[in-house]
Amino acid sequence: MPGMNMNMVDMNAASMDLMNVATGTSVNPDSWPMPMIMTHFGSWNTMFMGEGFLTDTQQSGPRGGDKLYSTNLFMASAEHRAGKDGAFQVDLMLSLEPATITDRRYPLLFQTGETAFGKAIVDGQHPHNFIMALGFHYVRELGANTRLEVYLAPVGDPALGPVAYPHRASAAELPQAPISHHWQDSEHIADDVVTVGIAYKKLKLEASGFHGAEPGENRWIIQQGAIDSWSTRLWFFPAKNWAAQVSMGRLTHPEALDPGDQMRSTASLEYTKPMPGGGWSSSFIWGRNHQTATGRNLNSYLVESVLPIKRKNFVTGRAELVDKDELFNGQPEIEQNLAIVYGSTFRIGEYTIGYTRDIDIFRHLETGIGANVTVYSLPDAIKPYYGDRPIGGNVFIRFRLRPAEK
Repeated sequence: MPGMNMNMVDMNAASMDLMNVATGTSVNPDSWPMPMIMTHFGSWNTMFMGEGFLTDTQQSGPRGGDKLYSTNLFMASAEHRAGKDGAFQVDLMLSLEPATITDRRYPLLFQTGETAFGKAIVDGQHPHNFIMALGFHYVRELGANTRLEVYLAPVGDPALGPVAYPHRASAAELPQAPISHHWQDSEHIADDVVTVGIAYKKLKLEASGFHGAEPGENRWIIQQGAIDSWSTRLWFFPAKNWAAQVSMGRLTHPEALDPGDQMRSTASLEYTKPMPGGGWSSSFIWGRNHQTATGRNLNSYLVESVLPIKRKNFVTGRAELVDKDELFNGQPEIEQNLAIVYGSTFRIGEYTIGYTRDIDIFRHLETGIGANVTVYSLPDAIKPYYGDRPIGGNVFIRFRLRPAEK
């Protein structure tokens, strides 16, 4: 692993398992060179990771907008051996997005999910909370091929969906969220998470209980709620380059302004091939929300990849198809008129291509300058509200803590 200090102290097999965790109990392929700085303090092994994007976005059409904003996060964890076969880890993840994303959103055409100022967010992406994660993780080796895993988090990621996009290897050079986020991995900042897992050879089965509601509008505090939702996930790791999962869960009243619960199902396949400068990482993801209040099944499909070229160049791509039924929330007249002629659900296509170039400015930071452009496909029925050919563009500077060996 990049940045790994070979003098890491008092480690066992359980310690090594904890090092591969991306967020909660989810993992990228084992071959991905995770950009972590690793060292030790006394008998504790510590790991640090941080990144941020300063982005100028331009979104076209009647419902578009422009904004200068920053997405960012800092992660720290401390691991300690617990007996001969166990290990314990404390995780903390922070983000300044409540301050660096003003008006509680940044423009992103066709994005839906959560609320701001008492209204549903449409055509925009919400910021993450200041405390994105606070978790306590225990792993114990029960035998040569079997291990037990327990995860407790006042704020954390339950066993539902793929690796969330801010931590996913294939999304490392894309500053904006996918518009399928709330179909696939939105619970990565859930409250009051309890997860138990058992792993045997190349399989891992997990079950979680958690509070199903999305975070409230106060992004600076830890919020709590009853453990009223559940999920289960099965992982399969056929080789170091691959990670696959299927999962399902019931989310109790996840959206503040929408009635009913959601049944979420997901499946994903992630691949990483180590290369100079990083790894060629790709993801293939499906997610479905069944809404108990309306009986609708809403599907999403995502393909995403980042390819490093000659160490300092990164080509990125993302393609999505998502069924949206919240684009006209708060506009009942438009919603009713469209429902009579077309229906209540609209399939949106999103197609992004981008490029990032690393430049050496700071000794301890990997700095990159990049841009991407997104085009959309949409039904004719909603083109009067979005324009015939809506388009989005982002120009950004990326900062990332540099692992020691780079």
